[in-house]
Amino acid sequence: MSERLAPWLQQQLTTLLAQRGHAWLLQGPSGLGQYRLALELSQAWLCETPTPQGACGRCGSCHAIGVRTHADLCVLMPETVMMTLGWPLGEKAQTEIDAKKRKPSREIRIDAMRDAVEFSQRTSARGRGKAVLVYPAERMNHVTANALLKTLEEPPGDVRFVLASEAAHQLLPTIHSRCLAHTMAWPREDAALAWLAEQGVGVVQAAGLLRAAGGRPDDALQLQHSGLDLIAWSRLPVAVARGDAGALAGWTPAQGVDALQKLCHDLLAQSVGAAPRYFSAADLPATPTAALAQWSKELARSAGMVEHPLNAGLMLEALVSQARKALNSKP
Repeated sequence: MSERLAPWLQQQLTTLLAQRGHAWLLQGPSGLGQYRLALELSQAWLCETPTPQGACGRCGSCHAIGVRTHADLCVLMPETVMMTLGWPLGEKAQTEIDAKKRKPSREIRIDAMRDAVEFSQRTSARGRGKAVLVYPAERMNHVTANALLKTLEEPPGDVRFVLASEAAHQLLPTIHSRCLAHTMAWPREDAALAWLAEQGVGVVQAAGLLRAAGGRPDDALQLQHSGLDLIAWSRLPVAVARGDAGALAGWTPAQGVDALQKLCHDLLAQSVGAAPRYFSAADLPATPTAALAQWSKELARSAGMVEHPLNAGLMLEALVSQARKALNSKP
């Protein structure tokens, strides 16, 4: 890849390359670099002149991955994710989407999985083996996941798999059992702040973004790209306690639920004497644990509806109303 790999990811890459295995599951919460590590691992496997630290970044194989045309790399992602990350869709899928016959899929489609199984059975084009990268692996439904199982257990020839997940608990137990698990490492705060500085984030802003992201640097960078107002973020607990729907103005339902789940997490942590992760303790109102537990359940239900809300504005107002009720509950 073109830019320098974050040091905590480089350490994990070196460790993974020193181990044997044909199928890896990289697991952990979002923002820890699962996709980047999976891609670097795949590139190192296919590199013409690899080192113990990874791919050379200069050979024909590395160039082919950089321009998204490597014949021996199969990328399995939801179409929405592929488009976001710059991976080309298949000709048929692109034609259907361009003609507005359907929307890009948010799940890994069964026909894409069948293509991947067929890919795994072909001879390597460059002679360095083949790699299948699945991300986010939790976006496989049961039918798609089951289509992968036999190939994952008994891979033909020299194919290797790397599955990257931000919600590994949603994967089938049979997927877990066929992979070597690697839990993503959390970077130290100083290392994460230094990396954010390398990405052009100011010192003060980086610290605030890293807190809002719960210490996960990739998520912190995404928050900056989305234009998160750190002052408004610090005022969010008081605003929703007042029932101020404007606190979520301009947010998508998914962003609103995510922010309120972070707030609920911190309030629950504080209620049992633990340190908050996403907000400053000084910004958090005292709230009864029972009310927070009920609110957490309501937010979990809302999370299942955010992709297809009937009315985004009304859903955000309902979310603030739920928050106001929970934060103003009496012991």
